[in-house]
Amino acid sequence: EKKMMKRDQIHIRDPFILAEKGKYYLYGSTDPNIWAGKCKGFSAYVSEDLENFSGPYEVFKRPADFWSEEHFWAPEVHYYRGKYYLFASFRSQGEGRRCQILRAENPLGPFSPFAPPFTPAEWDCLDATLYVEDGVPYAIFCHEWTQIRDGTIELVRLKENLSGVDGQPVTLFRASDAPWTRPTKYNDEIFGYITDGPFMYRLKNGKLVMIWSSCTDSGKYAVGMSISEGSVKGPYRHVNELLFSENGGHACLFRCFNGELMISLHMPNIVGKERPHFFKVAEMAGSLKLK
Repeated sequence: EKKMMKRDQIHIRDPFILAEKGKYYLYGSTDPNIWAGKCKGFSAYVSEDLENFSGPYEVFKRPADFWSEEHFWAPEVHYYRGKYYLFASFRSQGEGRRCQILRAENPLGPFSPFAPPFTPAEWDCLDATLYVEDGVPYAIFCHEWTQIRDGTIELVRLKENLSGVDGQPVTLFRASDAPWTRPTKYNDEIFGYITDGPFMYRLKNGKLVMIWSSCTDSGKYAVGMSISEGSVKGPYRHVNELLFSENGGHACLFRCFNGELMISLHMPNIVGKERPHFFKVAEMAGSLKLK
């Protein structure tokens, strides 16, 4: 049942905003079983002011023959060449966690798979985003720390119609390369460095910022920045100062209809308590800062 609700009533992780034609479309990890059990799909919410939302709208319902049944995570929706493409992470016991692209005619779907997962079959991956540079589409995604201990950010060129990859993934950097990241505990025994939620933003001076999330020495989830002088291929310089440090993350940037640049993230990073938050961001001295 669709209803109106306030922003702080929406339970969501990994909130992504698509701003289009006077409306803000909010997507994220919304299934009641995102951590364990079978997932049904993804839902979205719609707002005109980022405070009052209608929804939830079911934008993807898992087909009976879909390869994955669990961990439906971090959907992002991008408008590309006349259609809407949903990038998300899915897992099956047999195939691990992979990133896949779904397609629809409008922002509220219904989205459906139009190509198989595009990340390597033997890798555990998540949090893919789209970035188009000089007309060439790329996916940026994470090779998970749970598999390799020191998580990486990977870049792969996509086919022009996004139906698959055009080449092999290239590692842009490892989580531990950044000065602010600290290892996290997993099941009380494994320690690893997280890479999470990459998102690209081109500064006015031509430099390219990647925001991404990991854990800090206080144990809090945070959003950091890495900057390339030009190309999405890097190399990347890691910024010491965090963009957001208050136990919230998996962020994206979007432009409001009044021209204001905003960051969307979930906080606190505590299971069951996550809510979408939006903060104004300013470009200053060749970097980004919260206003």
